[in-house]
Amino acid sequence: MSVTPEDIEKVALLARLSISESELPEVTERFSKVLDLVDELNTINTDGVVPMSNPHDMTQRLRADTVTSHTAREALMASAPAQASGYFLVPKVID
Repeated sequence: MSVTPEDIEKVALLARLSISESELPEVTERFSKVLDLVDELNTINTDGVVPMSNPHDMTQRLRADTVTSHTAREALMASAPAQASGYFLVPKVID
């Protein structure tokens, strides 16, 4: 795909990138190569290929949803720097 330095300047402006005049030819060439690779990938016949979300043929192992022992609230609250009536006290962040 043919990319011009003006195209690169437009993309750089939209992406808020700073590309110097000396870097422009190299960036244009590299960007062109990436787009050529994408064009090449688009020519591959993918008929009959099932889309996949993960390359590993696995299913997620889930544990049983059962009630377990309760945590000791007092032990957890003991590590809090500030508490009141069983609640953590935190600094106010919104006026």
